[in-house]
Amino acid sequence: MASTGGLVPITRTFLATYYDKYPFHPLPDGVSRLSSQIRSFAQDLIQGFPPTQGESLLIQEADSQPPHKMDENMWKNREHIEEILFLLERPHWPPLLLQSSTSEVEEFAIVLGKLKDKFQTTLRILESFQARNSERVFNTVMTYMPQDFRGTLIRQQKERSERNKQAEVDALINSGGSIGDRYALLWKQQMERRRQLVQLGSASGVYKTLVKYLVGVPQVLLDFIRQINDDDGPMEEQRQRYGPPLYSLTRMVLFIRLFLSLAWRRFEALKLNRLQISVLEEAVDVYTTELQRFINFISEVFANSPFFISAEDGSMLEMRKNDEYKEITVPAGKSYEISLTVESINSYIAWDFSLVQGKMNMDIGFSVECTNNGGEKTLILPYRRCESDQGNFSTCMAGNYKLIWDNSYSTFFKKALRYKVDCIPPVLEESGEASERNELEE
Repeated sequence: MASTGGLVPITRTFLATYYDKYPFHPLPDGVSRLSSQIRSFAQDLIQGFPPTQGESLLIQEADSQPPHKMDENMWKNREHIEEILFLLERPHWPPLLLQSSTSEVEEFAIVLGKLKDKFQTTLRILESFQARNSERVFNTVMTYMPQDFRGTLIRQQKERSERNKQAEVDALINSGGSIGDRYALLWKQQMERRRQLVQLGSASGVYKTLVKYLVGVPQVLLDFIRQINDDDGPMEEQRQRYGPPLYSLTRMVLFIRLFLSLAWRRFEALKLNRLQISVLEEAVDVYTTELQRFINFISEVFANSPFFISAEDGSMLEMRKNDEYKEITVPAGKSYEISLTVESINSYIAWDFSLVQGKMNMDIGFSVECTNNGGEKTLILPYRRCESDQGNFSTCMAGNYKLIWDNSYSTFFKKALRYKVDCIPPVLEESGEASERNELEE
């Protein structure tokens, strides 16, 4: 992978050099010890009380290896925390615990309240980390995109996609979907986000048309985001370095969830003893403390990672000079027009312009019209006066489209117009991509 404009190729070897500067202090021995104790307590609970189908699935997951991808582990931790919080809510306590009023039960209720507070705090931190990280990845990619209508189109597509995803989650919740159902959907949506980044890097799917016209985007960045899901790609170095401690924490919270789930269903027959409660309290304290420490650490690593370098650094400003706007002077009492011949519907016509202002703020009239092949004229964008504008639309007919900057109303003042205009033709779609393109055109 060749360097572009002085940028260093983003490879696994390159990331390894960077990660050498950020060693993660190992998890305390208590993580392994307490995880084993909690798992042993859970095993004791099913002796003589065979697990239900749901419990069997949870046991199977607890005895399996955690996911390999780090972000999937983050989602798994979040899911298990929410499941635990559900169990710790008073309405979901075992009936015997709700009905009893002994000092021992009251002490246990106080402990449960403390555990709930710790999990709620950790959940908020994890949610905030995921939101910031997701936004940072997208914003970094967008930093390298031309700062005109093409970047705007990609942002609009992303925002529309996120609204659709949230509506999908809301519909699931309103239909009575479980916490597990919701997180299965959330992970599916996360993989869709990754897939869209891959499409951007490989110029396919909803981004195929636009990427053909993305002048000045460094190939090293496109190569990186195209490979972001590869098991042996650049991010594998991150998994090898920082995955093991996160995997241990994923197992630990799953063991805690399994133990509580089994204990709640068997509470009347097998009340928890003081040792089990003490170990549970210590395990929750160690887990929440260590997960928060890991999130704070990995946040710093991500924020400073080389694939998050600002495009304003290094040679990116020079690269953007290859994507310059045109400038022209529109004399007083005159107009300036650009004609674009469109042969296919669903082409994109887009513009981005501004007036170079002097001592006085100026405006200029702007409109868009189309004359079809039969000579019939249609006003696409009504006339209005403005200092600058950026916009786009998808054509619904073939013909001659004319963008008009009108300075005829001005008697004395000429206008210095800086502009960019493009007509982006549709790209023939491969099988399975038609529906993806529709997202962009809605």
